[in-house]
Amino acid sequence: MNIGLFTDTYFPQVSGVATSIKTLRDELIAQGHHVYIFTTTDPQAKHDDVEAGIYRFPSIPFVSFTERRIAIRGAFRAVKLAKKFKLDIVHNQTEFALGMMGKLVARELDIPCLHTYHTMYQDYLHYIANGHIVKPHNVATFVHLYMKSIDGVIAPSERVLDTLKSYQVTRPIRVIPTGINLRVYQQQDSAAQRRKLRAKYGYQNDTPILLSLSRLAYEKNIHALIAAMPDIIAQKPQAQLLIVGDGPARETLERQVRQLQLTDHIQFAGQIDNDEVYHYYQMADVFVSASDSESQGLTYDEALASDLPIVVMRSEYTDELIDDPAIGVSFQKQEDLVRGVIHYLDHRENPESHAKRQAKLHAISAEVFAQKVVRFYDDCQIAMAERQEAEPKHRLFRRRN
Repeated sequence: MNIGLFTDTYFPQVSGVATSIKTLRDELIAQGHHVYIFTTTDPQAKHDDVEAGIYRFPSIPFVSFTERRIAIRGAFRAVKLAKKFKLDIVHNQTEFALGMMGKLVARELDIPCLHTYHTMYQDYLHYIANGHIVKPHNVATFVHLYMKSIDGVIAPSERVLDTLKSYQVTRPIRVIPTGINLRVYQQQDSAAQRRKLRAKYGYQNDTPILLSLSRLAYEKNIHALIAAMPDIIAQKPQAQLLIVGDGPARETLERQVRQLQLTDHIQFAGQIDNDEVYHYYQMADVFVSASDSESQGLTYDEALASDLPIVVMRSEYTDELIDDPAIGVSFQKQEDLVRGVIHYLDHRENPESHAKRQAKLHAISAEVFAQKVVRFYDDCQIAMAERQEAEPKHRLFRRRN
């Protein structure tokens, strides 16, 4: 199958969306499909990477969210490339410019157009004029109208499904959680590699390390993790929090650390190359997150794939994911966050918890993820063929009457 993935966000931009798209691309290729990425230009990337099937369209930074970009032209070129590649499926990953191009391409080639709804925009409205212009009801109207001409919608979680239903989206929707490339996260670092990475940040081999890994954005609620550290340190004086990632909230978070006099216990690692991320999971003892804006919780799955227990803010997704204490615990109050962290620092790895985490991995593997997506592709192709077969009959019936 020849598949076109249309997205405004792709590597070298770092985000959960970019990771999800790359995971899907890599696994579809591994399963024998041909995949072409239609995305935006980026100052850190060459214009096109034909060998990798990546085609970039002129773009500008998004208003008030300059780390992300929006394509400004290229629809004619997109159609031309799609015809050259003989696309069978268009799979949009954005509702903006590249998503519109994807819809145009699908219409021109008369092929199905699917869409993955990645972003809970109501959690990000503060990036546009501090939330004074675009309101949640505007998001609902936009998404409803955009989805009208889509053949199939993928919701990465039940939370996303509920949101789309509340927006009155009536197109076929399937919940397909983004998978994890287990081959990457189950690579085993040697003891020497682990010690070397810990030494980079001044940690001893037995230092208790909490890992936070995400974009440093206000909606990720990282300030709540920092605020909980004094209570954690009171019980575990050697505990350290390593915050991996970068973003607009970094300066505010660094100031909070200084004000709480926690500079000896909290470090900011900055942005880490995607190929290096798994080392950080394997170096840590507990993964922590206070984010309440996750639509699919990719980092939670990555931590699980790295055999790391998680202590994360409760959500519909965590209610699905965490079905055993061996996997982790969710919290809503700071005292529960502290209690969960202390529990896992006191109860380090054991064979039983390892086995339970392993049993959970198949369901969140990239292989299963891609298989479910391809099955949806097939079903949308069949549905389109049935509609096309029925349309001439309907037109003939109308003419006779």
